[in-house]
Amino acid sequence: MKILALESSAVACSVCLTEDEELIAQSYENSGMTHSKTLLPMAEELLKNCGVALGDVDVIAAAAGPGSFTGLRIGISAAKGLAWALDKPCAKVSTLEAMAWNLAFFPGEICPVMDARREQVYNARFHSDGETVARLTPDRAIGLEELAEELKNIKEPQILVGDGAWLCYNQFMKMGLPVRLTPPNLRYQSAWGVARGGLELARRDMLIPAKELTPDYHRLSQAERERLAREQSTK
Repeated sequence: MKILALESSAVACSVCLTEDEELIAQSYENSGMTHSKTLLPMAEELLKNCGVALGDVDVIAAAAGPGSFTGLRIGISAAKGLAWALDKPCAKVSTLEAMAWNLAFFPGEICPVMDARREQVYNARFHSDGETVARLTPDRAIGLEELAEELKNIKEPQILVGDGAWLCYNQFMKMGLPVRLTPPNLRYQSAWGVARGGLELARRDMLIPAKELTPDYHRLSQAERERLAREQSTK
């Protein structure tokens, strides 16, 4: 099964093509350019260089959140456009689970954390047996103190991954929690993890049509929070 995966949930963006569990090609860019300018050209160039037509791809996978509101909308829109044209099924992959798949070789507990600001992180916890990952918690926006309290009861070391890893590592180490930091080259999102998560969804018969592919923000945007605050203040 060939999967074209898109990852644009944070600062960097990437695209990859896989055949089952094998990585055929991946393109990664962290240049500061907007994803709207880079993501689709990266996908088109990658397929061209591989000699693979979009029609040869079986599934379009996308990181659906949590993450940057703008980045998620760009990635989801791109995936929908690619899938809709040729009626390809889509894999709606959790950004956090995709990061866990990048560390599936690590036997133990994996703790993806993305900085959500306001003393919160987007987080979910997973366990790996060295080959596959199993979810321990749902995706959530959680306060740093609340997450620390949860980890106090866990004996097994947690490996932190994501752009919130340093933030959590510094705070949790001061509290004596058994946490480890992922090496920089594996710390951030990559399309391969999205493809691997997409493969699991395909194996579970959980693919969806393009029209059903939507982002999961897990929190209201700042504009929406401010609007609700204004509405509450006038009541």
